[in-house]
Amino acid sequence: MSKYLDAAMEVADTMVRRRQPAMPWTWGQALFGYALTELDAHLEEDRYQWFTKGFCDHYVAHPPRVDQSDTSAPALITYAMYKCPGDEEYKKLTERVLHYIRHEPRVMDDAVNHLGNSLEGRFYPKSIWVDSLMMFSVFPARYAMENGDKKLMDFAARQPRLYAGYMMDPEDHLWYHAYWVKAGRHHPRRHVYWGRGNGWVIAALPMILSYLPEDHPERDNILTILRQTSEALLPHQRKDGYFDTVLKKPGRTYRESSATALIAAGWLRAVRLGYLDETYREPACQALCAIVSNLKREDGDTYMTECSAPTIPLHILPYLGYRLTPRGNNLTYGVAALVFAAIEYDKMTEGERKDEKE
Repeated sequence: MSKYLDAAMEVADTMVRRRQPAMPWTWGQALFGYALTELDAHLEEDRYQWFTKGFCDHYVAHPPRVDQSDTSAPALITYAMYKCPGDEEYKKLTERVLHYIRHEPRVMDDAVNHLGNSLEGRFYPKSIWVDSLMMFSVFPARYAMENGDKKLMDFAARQPRLYAGYMMDPEDHLWYHAYWVKAGRHHPRRHVYWGRGNGWVIAALPMILSYLPEDHPERDNILTILRQTSEALLPHQRKDGYFDTVLKKPGRTYRESSATALIAAGWLRAVRLGYLDETYREPACQALCAIVSNLKREDGDTYMTECSAPTIPLHILPYLGYRLTPRGNNLTYGVAALVFAAIEYDKMTEGERKDEKE
């Protein structure tokens, strides 16, 4: 086991000690729970199953609303837990999300309004957000691959090309936070690129690719988008290994750990699976090392630091909104990103560690 995986598990252990399994049914908690299921699978243990099972059991007893991309993400946990240890009630929770994905009205092309039919969706312009590549596309890709659902696979595979067409800048190849349907433009304007949003892209695309059939017609499109965005991001990595909360604004915002961990996770997975060349190995390792070196240890607990709070593309002054979003420790989605990155590093270097022992 690598030192980075050890460190990520310290943070995960702190999180499950400090939180109840009955977390809110939404995106950040969903990614954290999913990361725990991936960690158990990698360790070939049931170390965190009591926690993720407790989450599912709570929502069996208290059925959640599935009304937007963010409340679709928990299917990543319920589906994993349905497969192991297996429970028909977990399958029913998963099917609620599948029904939403399949039947929610599209706002443009094959894209669903990010805020769906939720209460908050009534107060924000109908729009697609870069977040949905992770929250809304990874789960159906995995489910479709494992269950032979071609129609759902095609839906998941279309999303990266569709989203890139509206939110990836054609010159910079970096991504805007959202696209407002009625206004017919991306938001924010003026080349303001949210770091974590670009991190969602880099983390999600290799996951989606790994579930696609080798001959899927969207595969080359997704590879191109991944490589263009990665090439665009590389010059914006700071000397200390981090990425800023707003890209292309050096010294004007602040460094941000969740964006950094997401990019590290995506690059490590992409290099390991051959989607990106070796150019990205060292920057990814540098990013992961920077975060782990900056962990805070206090009274037996371990904290991931400098993670910005949940962020929305504000109607007015969005750039200022990014700058003023506060940072905290051990935010769910940040820890999830760290765990994803640490698992990928562990998989990538497993052979090297065996050679050293021999």
